[in-house]
Amino acid sequence: MNRSEFIAVTALILFGAFVLGWIASWLVHRVARPARADMSELDRMAQQLHEVEEERDEAVAALAEREAALTTRLAGTQAELRDAMDGLRDSRNEVEELRDYIEQALARR
Repeated sequence: MNRSEFIAVTALILFGAFVLGWIASWLVHRVARPARADMSELDRMAQQLHEVEEERDEAVAALAEREAALTTRLAGTQAELRDAMDGLRDSRNEVEELRDYIEQALARR
């Protein structure tokens, strides 16, 4: 086999490999390509996902708003409790002072 025949055989082998590769690629893309029904299903699923994400964002916002309201309410309730405890302490002190006064008044008699 001389040099020209070798080049021609090599060129044919390379061309054949190229054609086989192209055919294999075409078959893979043909088989792997989603059908139109699949594409519409994917579009529908994407739309549903978008809607669910919006609902989740709304729920998170509502939760944050509710949490802020409850935090404010808790702070107000704690302030009222503090005031009630201060009033109770003052009342106990006043009752104790009145008891002492009554005991002293009865002891003087």
